[in-house]
Amino acid sequence: MSFFGLDCVRKKERELERKLRANDREYNLSFKYATNAIKTSKYNLFTFLPLNLFEQFQRIANAYFLFLLVLQAIPEISSLSWFTTVVPLLLVLTVTAAKDATDDIADLLLLSSSEPLNLVYVETAELDGETNLKVRQALPVTGDLGDDIEKLADFNGEVRCETPNNRLDRFTGTLTCAGQKYSLDNEKILLRGCTLRNTDWCFGLVLFGGPETKLMQNCGKSTFKRTSVDRLMNVLVLCIFGFLAFMCIILAIGNYFWEQNEGSKFTVFLPRQNDHNASFSAFLTFWSYVIILNTVVPISLYVSMEIIRLGNSFYIDWDRKMYYAGNDTPAEARTTTLNEELGQIKYVFSDKTGTLTQNIMAFNKWDVYDTTGQRLEITEHTEKVDFSYNPLADPRFTFHDHALVEAVKLENPEVHAFFRLLALCHTVMAEEKTEGELFYQAQSPDEGALVTAARNFGFVFRSRTPDSVSIVEMGKPRSYELLAILDFNNVRKRMSVIGEGLRTLALAYKDLDEEYFSQWKQRHHEASTALDDREDKLEQLYEEIEKDLLLLGATAIEDKLQDGVPQTIEQLSKADIKIWVLTGDKQETAENIGYSCNLLREEMNEVFIISGNSPDDVRQELRNARISIKPDTAEDSVFLQERTLGNGVNVIRDEVVNGEYGLVINGHSLAYALERSMELEFLRTACMCKAVICCRVTPLQKAQVVELVKKYKQAVTLAIGDGANDVSMIKVAHIGVGISGQEGMQAVLSSDYSFAQFRFLERLLLVHGRWSYLRMCKFLRYFFYKNFTFTFVHFWYAFFCGFSAQTVYDEWFITFYNLVYTALPVLGMSLFDQDVNDKWSFQHPQLYVPGQLNIYFSKTTFFKCALHSCYSSLVLFFIPYAAMQDTVRYDGKDVADYQSFALLTQTCLLFAVSIQLGLEMSYWTAVNTFFVLGSLVMYFAVSFTLYSNGMFLMLPSVFHFIGTARNTLNQPNVWLTVFLTSFLCVLPVVTYRFLLVQLCPTINDKVMFKVRQAKATPPPLPRSARIRRTSSRRSGYAFSHAQGYGDLVTSGRFLRRPTPLHSSGFTTSFSAMGRSAGYSPAGRTLTNKVPDVLGTSLQMYKMMEDPAV
Repeated sequence: MSFFGLDCVRKKERELERKLRANDREYNLSFKYATNAIKTSKYNLFTFLPLNLFEQFQRIANAYFLFLLVLQAIPEISSLSWFTTVVPLLLVLTVTAAKDATDDIADLLLLSSSEPLNLVYVETAELDGETNLKVRQALPVTGDLGDDIEKLADFNGEVRCETPNNRLDRFTGTLTCAGQKYSLDNEKILLRGCTLRNTDWCFGLVLFGGPETKLMQNCGKSTFKRTSVDRLMNVLVLCIFGFLAFMCIILAIGNYFWEQNEGSKFTVFLPRQNDHNASFSAFLTFWSYVIILNTVVPISLYVSMEIIRLGNSFYIDWDRKMYYAGNDTPAEARTTTLNEELGQIKYVFSDKTGTLTQNIMAFNKWDVYDTTGQRLEITEHTEKVDFSYNPLADPRFTFHDHALVEAVKLENPEVHAFFRLLALCHTVMAEEKTEGELFYQAQSPDEGALVTAARNFGFVFRSRTPDSVSIVEMGKPRSYELLAILDFNNVRKRMSVIGEGLRTLALAYKDLDEEYFSQWKQRHHEASTALDDREDKLEQLYEEIEKDLLLLGATAIEDKLQDGVPQTIEQLSKADIKIWVLTGDKQETAENIGYSCNLLREEMNEVFIISGNSPDDVRQELRNARISIKPDTAEDSVFLQERTLGNGVNVIRDEVVNGEYGLVINGHSLAYALERSMELEFLRTACMCKAVICCRVTPLQKAQVVELVKKYKQAVTLAIGDGANDVSMIKVAHIGVGISGQEGMQAVLSSDYSFAQFRFLERLLLVHGRWSYLRMCKFLRYFFYKNFTFTFVHFWYAFFCGFSAQTVYDEWFITFYNLVYTALPVLGMSLFDQDVNDKWSFQHPQLYVPGQLNIYFSKTTFFKCALHSCYSSLVLFFIPYAAMQDTVRYDGKDVADYQSFALLTQTCLLFAVSIQLGLEMSYWTAVNTFFVLGSLVMYFAVSFTLYSNGMFLMLPSVFHFIGTARNTLNQPNVWLTVFLTSFLCVLPVVTYRFLLVQLCPTINDKVMFKVRQAKATPPPLPRSARIRRTSSRRSGYAFSHAQGYGDLVTSGRFLRRPTPLHSSGFTTSFSAMGRSAGYSPAGRTLTNKVPDVLGTSLQMYKMMEDPAV
């Protein structure tokens, strides 16, 4: 097995460091590294059938029906033909198998490429979901090898690097070649999963192969998400199995006594086979009734559920009202198994930047030395700054503070230095497709906003090389030597550029001594080539040089709220959905965004700030907040009595509080609050609040907060975000929603549902989610009703047939009942039914609450359904039995035979369940009507065909109900019996529902009554609503950036060819970008009076206070 890179003899020793030599096969094989053989497919041509069947029969229902098939092969047990089980089972297995039926690459060190400067352009969509091109660059020492095969074959460099791991964003190693040591990082590595673009060829040295590649290291198993309905179904199926065994035991005991008392009388002309006694007969009868009564767990149930979920998923994909034309993005249901869970959401966990806000940044406020921007009231009539004096200005950039322009024109030295630093200290790449048309490729939207602002004010970044930056200062071209870039990271949260002896950080600077810088640069090279603690060593050097700076100025970036966010949050709050914002931004920014999006309001009784710096402080602050919210709260009344979540964890009950409260907690306090000794105190206090904001949180803390709510609350959670830092909470939550925004596609690729704007969450939950849950619950209630009713008739018949396991229906009716006669009507209801349309759903978001409380389908609902089925089965058996007993035809001939009784009973059954289906449906369509009436027509057509003389003559042993249909269904008393049984079956249902609506109407009943009053017309447009935002808080500004682009810029690996510097330019169509917390960039108080604004089509149906509802 060593040929395949596997060692089956001894376990491989733990690898501490990877060592490789180019073109030294014997040396490399001595380490027994994994080969390049990878198996990523689940099946092949030979293993598909056995493996797929093995997986399908791990489902308890499929295994149960396979067991029934085995029992039916035993003649002494089975009273049904084999096809009654084989046909449904084969259909289920085939459909599922068709659904399930639904490469050799390694990680390389780039040596050389066909592009200038040995660049390689790659697309990493398979790795991180981002479709924008990224650049990798080989070391100059290996780039000189080019495509010369002889030179490449003689290359003997030695690599020492990290061991295989799943970190896609970092790589640490060194290359030793010709006695020199060179640093290797992630920008010199081509990972498996990358796609080469605009590159003719490249050569590389294999570092990791097969399962050791970073992509394969990340291919862990995702957690399989199951809905609460699925979990409840598992419990109910087990209960049904127990009830089935109970019924079979009763009938087996009945058979024993019947054989003892009555059976002996028939042994003279019906001798027992092999001298079987009554006890053995009862044993066989038990298994016979297991076969006959198996329809209490119909195999078609699971297939129907998957079809319903698939259909409801298509509705989401096809919804034009969830399509965002801004980036041509439709909504997408990335899973088909969680739709009904969307109608039960209680907690929504949301990211802020890019989810609630646009993540499109705009330069909005400035402060230079002793000069501060003016406070302006921005309206549509406010005069904009005229940048016509600058031919390279971006025409889409807008600014209103004329004081800054005047300071630039007056050549204020501090203001010029301010914008010079903005034009120099960044990692933006400039592209000129045609002369003068500048396009900026920014690593973060913040950078793009700042560099674009400097461009418009006359300091235009034009181009860069690995060792220089070229800009145009007020029309004069200048070039600055670039000595070093101290790259941004999430710990330092800053970036520095060293050029021409000038050290700048953000908007600060200091003079550097040339001799000191030479020594510092040498130490920097040594740290960058270290294999151990490289990042820590570089961090120390950065901290050393980034001291004693002279502050020059500051900027403020605005990130505006997305359209419809306040209205969406208000609607979800009315639906009793609690919204928690989990963000990495600072407390001031997070708090301000909470007020601007209507999550926090001045009308709240109190907003608690948790900012303790020790466990004791945090615990005391949480306890004080809880006591303030509910002074009489008890310490020992946290958990619901005798209720657990199935894994032994107690459920924290929901506590009723008077008033509305908010909670804001920062990252370091949250770390203490999530400790095991304090998590319950934090959760209990937070759940009493209407809104919760956690700021300065890490991706891990986001996941921990979601997991905490899942652990102790009997509620369904949803996490929504747009960036890679949201992936963890998206995967942990019951439902994960990805926003396809400015931060790549990582969140979308990890999500269950995705769309482009936060406001679409309102439609996803209040419309699609509620409808999906309602349809699934109606489907389950009706499906159990019709199958229990079908099966219980067998049970009652057993007492009249000597417990002989004879079926009350024709075998063909048993086969077609679930597959043909009742399949399409119930699917039609489950795919098209709706209690009210989407407009009424928006106007009355309280309609969502029953789903959170599991009102539509629960154990209690299931028990009621079973009782209803028991009553219906009694009517369906005894009314036809009484009607057929001692009855003759109009011509005097006898009608009371077994076949006529079977036909009458099954006809009554089909009419009764069809009428019950009609009572369940709230929304009739042409398709539903066709399915219901067509199924009845199909029943009669099939019955007359199967019971015809021709079918009997072809197969007498199979089609033995010859002439039964035409001889029975032409009798008036038969149709009278059908009418009577149908009427008696639905009478209790109609009576119960009438009394319920009159005496104790639900929210659905009230709204549907209003719909009927309005004659099913859309509700009128609501009065112009005022958004409740009366906060006097000022905006908190933040800056977003990511690590890893400093070295990329200095190496020149972005550069295909240097762009020549031009003395003149033209305006471009580049769009300015910015960030804010939703307030005036000038720091003014948010206006207390918001103009009356009509909502969009998705927002206009706001809840109107109505005493009747």
